[in-house]
Amino acid sequence: MTSLTPTLQAFFTERLMRDRRASPHTVAAYRDSFRLLLTHIASTTGKTPAGLDWPDIDAVAIGAFLHHLESVRGNSVRTRNARLSAIHSFFRFAALRHPEQAELIQRVLTIPEKRFDKALVCYLTHAEAEALLAAPDRSTWTGQRNHALILLAVQTGLRVSELTALRGDDVVLGTGAHVRCYGKGRKERCTPLTKESVATLRAWIRTSGTDPQGALFPTRGCDRPLTRSAVWRLIAKHASEASELCPSLAEKRVTPHTLRHTCAMGLLERGVDLATIALWLGHSSLESTNPYLHADMALKERALARTTPANVAPGRYRPTDEILTFLRGL
Repeated sequence: MTSLTPTLQAFFTERLMRDRRASPHTVAAYRDSFRLLLTHIASTTGKTPAGLDWPDIDAVAIGAFLHHLESVRGNSVRTRNARLSAIHSFFRFAALRHPEQAELIQRVLTIPEKRFDKALVCYLTHAEAEALLAAPDRSTWTGQRNHALILLAVQTGLRVSELTALRGDDVVLGTGAHVRCYGKGRKERCTPLTKESVATLRAWIRTSGTDPQGALFPTRGCDRPLTRSAVWRLIAKHASEASELCPSLAEKRVTPHTLRHTCAMGLLERGVDLATIALWLGHSSLESTNPYLHADMALKERALARTTPANVAPGRYRPTDEILTFLRGL
C-alpha cells in the first residue's frame, strides 16, 4: 500500500466526517468523485486503485480525467467542476501531511474550473403553478400526498432534500404556522405558511395519520420518506399531466428546483427585497439570489419606464397597422 491510500482514508474520516461534519450528501458526492478518479487512472496505468501513488495522480492525469468526464461520460461542465472541487479539497488536506509532494500538489491546485454558460432560471407562472397543483388526483392517498408536497414546495421554496427530510413535528399549524427544516451548512430555518398551505397540510396529516417523529411525506405502505429521485419523478409525472390543460408546461423541464425558483420569483414579483428572499431560501449570500433579478422581465421594464425621457410618453412601441405588426414579428 502506498502513502496515497491512508491519506485518502484520513481525508474522509478525519477532515470530512470529524472536523467538518460534512452531510451524508457531501460525503457521498466526494466518494463518487474519487471512485471515478481512481478507477479511471487505474485503467490507464494498469495498476490497482490501492497501488496508485502520488506521481500517478499528477495534474496531467487529473486533467485527462476531467476531459474523460465530459467527452466519454457526457457530464456537464457543472459536474466536471464539482468533481474538481472535491479533488482540490483533498489536495489541500494532503499538503499538510505530505510537504515532500508540494510541487505536485500545487500544480493540481492550479487546475482552474471551467467556465460555462448561465441560462436564466426556469420558473412557473401563476397559471402553470395552478395547473400543476390541480394535476394530482386528491381523491386518492397518493394524490393528496403529492398535492400537499407540491404546494409546500411552491410556497416555501424548500430544497428537495429538505422536503424529504421533514418530520411530522417539523410542521406547526397553529398560531404562527411555519415549517422548520435543516438546510445546507447545517443551518436551521423556519418558513411561514399561508392559510392554504395550513389547510392542505392539516388535511394531509389527518388522512395519513403522520406520527410526530415519522416522515411527513412517506412512501405508500410504509413510514420511509420519499427519496429525492421519487420526488423528481412524481413532479415530472404531474407536470406532464398538467401540460394537457396548460400547454406552456410542455416547453419547460419541471423539477423540484423549478418549484424553488417559482417561490423566489413569486416573492420578487410581490416586491419582497433580495435579502429577505435569501433568508427565505436559506442562501448563504446574495450572490445566489441575484439570478432572480435577471429573470424578472417586469422588474426590468419598470426600471426602463423610470428612465424614459420626460418629453416621451412611457410604454412600448406598438404598431397600429396589421401589416407592420406582421413585419415586426418576423
